[in-house]
Amino acid sequence: MLHKPYAIAADFVAIAAFALLARAAHQTEEMPFTFLGWLETFVPFGVGLALAWLAVRRNTGWLIWLITLVVGLIIWGFYRDKLPHWSFVLVAGTTSAALMLGWRGIARLAVSRRR
Repeated sequence: MLHKPYAIAADFVAIAAFALLARAAHQTEEMPFTFLGWLETFVPFGVGLALAWLAVRRNTGWLIWLITLVVGLIIWGFYRDKLPHWSFVLVAGTTSAALMLGWRGIARLAVSRRR
């Protein structure tokens, strides 16, 4: 598995990609597909990811993903003063899991093939 600093960086790349995909798929006048629009989507989940890595001692992918998702959705809800729609929770959870857990699976497979 990757050393912790590389795992943290890979998680931030995954969340950045998640925010980019979300912005591209759901651009509106209120939430445009711009750098600031992407940043507005990225920040809640980026904060969640930072808190997850501070709280979790080991590179436990599913726990880091879960904390990132829950904290990100809570911050998103506070910022917009509403609860996220269930479909947003489902899509955000599925997409972020695919990206955050996906790179771990690929890394694990690559390491096992090198042996």
